[in-house]
Amino acid sequence: MDFVEFVRQRSATLFRTAYVLTGSQDAAEDLVQEALEKACRHWRRISDAESPEAYVRQILVNLANDRWRRLGRVRETSALPDRADPGDAYQRVDLHDEVIRALQTLPMGMRTVVVLHYLHDMGDQQIAGMLGVSPNAVRSQLARGLAKLRANAGPKGRAALLPLPQIEGTR
Repeated sequence: MDFVEFVRQRSATLFRTAYVLTGSQDAAEDLVQEALEKACRHWRRISDAESPEAYVRQILVNLANDRWRRLGRVRETSALPDRADPGDAYQRVDLHDEVIRALQTLPMGMRTVVVLHYLHDMGDQQIAGMLGVSPNAVRSQLARGLAKLRANAGPKGRAALLPLPQIEGTR
C-alpha cells in the first residue's frame, strides 16, 4: 500500500485516537499531521513492517506523550458547547462529551493505556510492548484509570462506564 492510500484509509482512526488523547480537535489534527509527516519520511521502512498502522499509532502516542510533557501537563481543550436539553435527541453527543471530559482528567500515561485498550482493543501485552512497561503496570494503570473515570464522570458518563469490566487478568 502506498502512503497516500494509507492516509486515506487510516487517518480517521488516527484522528479518533489523537482526539481522545488530547481532548482537542485542533491538537488532534496537529498530532495526526505531525505523525503522518514523520511516517511519510520513513514510509519505505514503515510499509515493510508487519503492521504499518501500529507503527504510525506508536508515533502518534509518542508524540502525544511528548506534547503533554512539553506543555507541563497543561490540559489542551477546545471550547465545548453548552449542554443540550435533557429531552434532546442528541443526548449521545452529550454522553460522548462527558466521557471525553472524564478522560482528560486522567494523567497522560493512564489515558493512553485506557484509549489503547478500549478504542483499539489492544491487550495488556501489546500495550506493554508499545509503551515499554510491564504488563502488570498496564493492568494497574487500566484499573486505576477506570476507577478514576467512574469517579470523575457525571451521572450519564458513569452509567456509560459501568459496563466496562474490572481488570483482573490479561486479555
